[in-house]
Order: sequence, then C-alpha cells, then structure tokens
Amino acid sequence: MPALGRLLRRAVDVREHETAALVASCAYFFFVLSAYYVIRPVRDEMGVAGGVENLAWLFTGTLVGMLLVHPLFTALVARFPRRRFVPLIYRFFILNLVVFFLVFGAAGIGQAVWVGRVFFVWTSVFNLFVVSVFWSFMTDLYRPVQSQRLFGLVAVGGTLGAILGSTITSALVSRLGPVNLLLVSALLLELAARAARALDGQEASLARDARLEGAAPAVGEDDGIIGGGVLDGIRHVARSPYLLGIAALMLLFTIASTFLYFQQAAIVARVFEGDRPARTQLFAGIDLAVNVLTLVTQVFLTGRLLRWLGVGLSLAFLPLMSLIGFGILGSAPTLAVLVVFQVLRRAGTFAIQRPAREVLYTVLARTDKYKAKNFNDTFVYRVGDQLGAWSYTAIAWLGLGLAGLAFAMVPLSAVWLLLALWLGGRYRRLLTEARRPESLTVGGGESRPARSYR
Repeated sequence: MPALGRLLRRAVDVREHETAALVASCAYFFFVLSAYYVIRPVRDEMGVAGGVENLAWLFTGTLVGMLLVHPLFTALVARFPRRRFVPLIYRFFILNLVVFFLVFGAAGIGQAVWVGRVFFVWTSVFNLFVVSVFWSFMTDLYRPVQSQRLFGLVAVGGTLGAILGSTITSALVSRLGPVNLLLVSALLLELAARAARALDGQEASLARDARLEGAAPAVGEDDGIIGGGVLDGIRHVARSPYLLGIAALMLLFTIASTFLYFQQAAIVARVFEGDRPARTQLFAGIDLAVNVLTLVTQVFLTGRLLRWLGVGLSLAFLPLMSLIGFGILGSAPTLAVLVVFQVLRRAGTFAIQRPAREVLYTVLARTDKYKAKNFNDTFVYRVGDQLGAWSYTAIAWLGLGLAGLAFAMVPLSAVWLLLALWLGGRYRRLLTEARRPESLTVGGGESRPARSYR
C-alpha cells in the first residue's frame, strides 16, 4: 500500500491521507462495473433478438420495474445503516442472476425469447441501482473539493472493471454461451459487496485516526440510520429547483441516449441480419473501445477538467458533443458514423459527464444523497427512456427515417447545454453556502446546522 500510494501521488493529485480510501473506492467500482459489463452485451443482443419494434415496450417494463424497486430501496435506507443496506442490495441482485441462470437452462426455444425480454428489463433496472448505490456512497464519503479532484480517479476503477467485463464476454461468449456468463457476473457482484463492506470498515478506522480529514462523515454517522419515509426523495426533488434541474438534466440525457440506442439497434439489425454472435461481438467491441478511451481520459484529463473548467462547463461537454454528433449522424446515418459517435459520446458520459453530475450531489444532505439521488438516477432516468422510446417510435411511424430522427435531437441537445451551464452556477452558490460554518444548504433549500449534515 505505501508503494502504491507513492505511485498514485506522483501520477495524480491525491493526498497521502486519501490514498487508502481512494484505492478501496476504485476496487469497489471495479467489481460493480465488471459484473454489469459481463451481461450488458447479452442484454443488448436479447433486446435485438426480441424484435427492434418491441424495444419501446421493454423500456416501459423497465420503468414499471423501477416503480417497484425504488420504494424497497428507500425502505432499506430508512431502516438500516449503510454498512448493512449496501451489501443487502447487491446480494439481492446476485440471487436474481442465479434464478435467471436456472430459468434460461430450463426454458425452451419459444420461451427463451420471453425470458430474454424479462432479462432485458431486469438488467436495465439492475444497472441503474447498483451504480446509483455506489455513487451515493461516494458522495457521502467525499466532500465537494475532494470530489472534483478524485471522482475522475474513482471512476478509473469502474472503467477497468468495465474493460474486464467486456473482454470476458467478447472472449468467452462463443465458448461458454451467454447464459453461463450470468454466474460470472454473480461472482463479480459478490466481490463488489465485499469491497463495499471493507470500505465502510476502513472508513470508520480512518475516521478514528482523523486521517480522512474532510472526507469522512463525523465519527459514528456512517453507522447511523438515515431514517425518514420512503417518499422523501420524491418530495425533496419536487420542492428543490436544484434537484429538479438535475432531474431535467437526467431526462434530456436519457432521451438523447435512447434515441441513439434505438438507432444503433436499427442499423446493427440491418447490417448483421440474422447473425447473433456477430451482433454480440460488435456490442462487446464497442464497449471495449468506450472503456479504453474512458480510461485514458479519466487518468489524464477528468480531474484537471473539473478543476480548470468547473462543474458547469464540464457538464456542458456532453450536450455539445451530442449536438454536433446528431447533426453528423443525420447527414450520414451509417454504421461507421454510428459506432464513432457512440464510442465518443459514451466515453464522454463516463469520463466527464458522470463525475461532474455526481459532484452536484456533494453539497446536499445525506438523505438527498441516497433518496433524492436514487429517485433521479433510477425513476427519472427511466422516465427519460420512456419519453425517448415512445417519441422515437412516433417519429419513426411518421416516416422521418434515421436521418430525421437524428436531426430531432439537435434542438434538444441545445436546451440540455443551457441547463448544464445553469446547474454549474447553482452548484457554485450552494458550495459557497455549504462552506459557511454555521449552516449547510440541503435539497429543499432550507439550512441546517453543520452537525446535522455531517
């Protein structure tokens, strides 16, 4: 660990007292995303196999799944300390993976299509929840200034995990078959649960030593129960312009992402008609390219961009790229243009947009970091999917074609760009208020004594 710490401090802007928590955070995210990326190409192929025309219904099923799972999550948050509810959530999904493995093994050819559709919905729910829980943990652990320096580095662990997951699927899907990969994902998710538990224990130890000065909550608070009701997240978002702005940012992002996902499905289905292994390998190859580019950006640029440009301009990077990319895709809706745009856009999402968006939550109270954040990350995200899926279907029904569908996202990206700049300004104001020793601003706009926040 001392040698690794010295190496990290030479390469990046990390303090000695932050090194142990940073390494543990990276390991935690590594296992979370490796577990997801093992099954992501499997999900995408099953979505195409179930019929591109049925994707909108699958996104509707995902929204229903979010409605069912979010209250269960907030109930856990309200009743259990973090060290207990985080591992419980991951092990719930591990059990689900084992059940899917058994069901796929018993299903016939006709039944497999329907099981695949259910798996598509489940994986979409799974992805948002496990990643949202991770980032809630991080916004609870690191303070605003630290988050701007370190969230890009924390995300490196996830990128390495995503590369591993994509590589496993790309290399082994033709040998093991997609179904057996579910058990690989379950094993990796169990390692994530253990890493989360280890980070909690390490945080408490570091807090007692006062070595995570400014990064850890007050001693004992990480063991406390957040409390409150299951609808707190919804209420706080509804009454806070700042949280509503983040929700709108999420909506615009997901609408644009869904449009691009549907265009990807349509173009890939046309180019690789009937060739399921080729489609799975293409999806895995895209994932691998995205994660390699993301890794390079996170190591060398993310932290610097957040410090140099600030949160607002960093948030504006992806909508600006989307505005340009959809314009080019509308002019040339080909597989090559799609792949380049998808790789660049997703790398921008993971390397710049996601860390900047998570920094927005670091100035809020703990309850908002888990409840309001999870509501935005899951339910609002899937509402955006619905708006994107059904508006894409409606516009396609009108006969605009791939070019018209791409051009439809240009004005939406412009609105998204303006909103990102506005949120950056609000964040700076809340950060200034949060630094006042007598009070801290929370999601609903009211002030509370600093001791009640941390």
